[in-house]
Amino acid sequence: MPETTPKGLTRLAFGGDYNPEQWPESVWAEDVRLMREAGVTMVSVGIFSWALLEPAPGEHDFGWLDRLLDLLHEHGVRVDLGTPTVVPPAWFYRDHPDALPVGADGVRYAFGSRGAICHSNADYRAAAADITTRLAERYGSHPALALWHVHNEYGVPVSACYCDSCAAHFRRWLTARYGTVDAVNAAWGTAFWGQRYADLEQITPPRTAPTVGNPGQNLDYKRFADATMRENFTAERDILHRLAPGIPVTTNFMTALSQCDSVDYWAWGREVDLVTNDHYLITDGRRTHVNLAMAADLTRSVAGGAPWLLLEHSTSGVNWQPRNPAKAPGQMARNSLAHVARGSEGAMFFQWRQSRRGAEKFHSAMLPHGGTDTRVWREVVELGSSVEALTAVKGTRTEADAAVLWDWHSWWAQTLQWRPSEDHDARERADAFYAALYDRHLTVDFAHPEADLSRYPLVVVPALYLTTEAAGANLRSYVEGGGTLVVSCFSGIVDEHDAVHEGPYPGALRDVLGLTVEEFSPLLAGDTVRLDGPDGATLDADVWTEFVVPRGAETVWRYADGLTAGLPAVTRHALGEGTAWYVSTRLGAEGLDAVLALAGQDARIAPRADLPRDVEVVRRSGESGTFLFAVNHTAADAKVPLEGTGTELLTGERAAGRLAVPAGAVRVVRLDG
Repeated sequence: MPETTPKGLTRLAFGGDYNPEQWPESVWAEDVRLMREAGVTMVSVGIFSWALLEPAPGEHDFGWLDRLLDLLHEHGVRVDLGTPTVVPPAWFYRDHPDALPVGADGVRYAFGSRGAICHSNADYRAAAADITTRLAERYGSHPALALWHVHNEYGVPVSACYCDSCAAHFRRWLTARYGTVDAVNAAWGTAFWGQRYADLEQITPPRTAPTVGNPGQNLDYKRFADATMRENFTAERDILHRLAPGIPVTTNFMTALSQCDSVDYWAWGREVDLVTNDHYLITDGRRTHVNLAMAADLTRSVAGGAPWLLLEHSTSGVNWQPRNPAKAPGQMARNSLAHVARGSEGAMFFQWRQSRRGAEKFHSAMLPHGGTDTRVWREVVELGSSVEALTAVKGTRTEADAAVLWDWHSWWAQTLQWRPSEDHDARERADAFYAALYDRHLTVDFAHPEADLSRYPLVVVPALYLTTEAAGANLRSYVEGGGTLVVSCFSGIVDEHDAVHEGPYPGALRDVLGLTVEEFSPLLAGDTVRLDGPDGATLDADVWTEFVVPRGAETVWRYADGLTAGLPAVTRHALGEGTAWYVSTRLGAEGLDAVLALAGQDARIAPRADLPRDVEVVRRSGESGTFLFAVNHTAADAKVPLEGTGTELLTGERAAGRLAVPAGAVRVVRLDG
């Protein structure tokens, strides 16, 4: 089995992308001196260096990288070494212009950014294999090498290409998936609009057409584009495994639903030796720490619950959003340690030294333009000390209370054109349900709809438009075995080919939910409906309603107005030893909390009324002990109940009873016993 932890890294990872090629070599000595001062344990090197390593076809210059790795090793800094295949050099595109990707509109992108790659292009694949082989042969046994870093952020900014090479590759992919053109026709429903194909050679990528194209074809092309990128990753990975055994291989994911929508991370998580992730706060007015927690929980889940690594985030502001505010004092440490609480084996940044030139010169860094006499640098040094103090956490696992089901294929299908309402957004529902669980102080695992769910007392399904028969059977078995299920509207509707399940909605979920839906009734923009519920309680909803007919389910909330007035809005179905709840409309935070409170009673999950809002408490446990992380995202001091006694690792103080967590601070208690 391949190694799954960075070789030689005995502490948590702390550091960032190091791009010394942007600076005179005379700066390197200062860099490593300051790295030692900050407590840096690992840096990522060479990710964007192809043009320096191979300045002309077949001509290589490894001398600078030799000297750099030797210098880092001398100063005790481990290396995450990149294969630079995200940025082929200008000479490569001059010689192979067809390696640049083509958009659905037929326009070929130009050189001058990053990630401009047709992943089906044979010349690119050969060149990527060659530079990867040369790096593995030269550095596979270097004493500084801890981890291989293939490519960079697959799927960003381009995942799909629509050129003729991709068309031929797509046809090969379809042959492997379906076997015959008749099977493709059946899966895509090409009888509609006279789209039937007589031969696979007639099939092209779903390029720009006069109106909406075939949804089955569009969905499969998303799958194909993702699989094609993954083919290139595994090709490089296999070279590295063969030539540098014992060194784990990763590529940096972007699991946050706010940052990448073209990659099926369930599939990718099975291919890397160590799951790593990049996360950046989306500063659109939301509670950014909730999105952070959600991304960390999702990353840990992609890793199968095992420890993972935050490979990039920012010390302060970024530069690629419309507005890029600085992080408040203490926020960098709070963000970093919140990731660690949820399973990360450290906190890495983009980047070490802030660039003076290029597209990301206003992106914050560990060593800012202002140098060491800055708030950011002082906080970096303090954080390095805190990360070192948490060494004992290494290798432990985060404990979860509930699960949220998520499937990228379902998300892709729901975002295709001509759905009942463009306002009903799968990502928005995932964010909303996650925030409701977060506010109930529940730590969440994410799970695939066909995964084993038996260990979770509560499973929430915020959006599962595409639901396979296997997933439907899995959820029924979960409920019958004693689980509590909460399903949101427009779930269970289509199969893996985007074909509506036979019979009434909600297709694959109608038996477990104990109901049918006669018709969807989306609301116009700005319209709302009122729901009447238990003990006279009322709720407001918007965007979506349904004509629900109970078939064994009981009505808990009922529509009070609108076209669906008098019909069930929220139902509960007792099935076997468990219960299944259905929410047929879009509820806000208050409504979701009310439903989850009742579902939590079914699941026997005790409420955490003793914890203030936006103070998160998460546990990690393993052979080295049990660790309670308390993260205070508020401007007020907080008290967190503590079961038993322990030692607070960041201050060294003993803790018992109620743990004091100052405003904006983090406390980590290693519990006794």
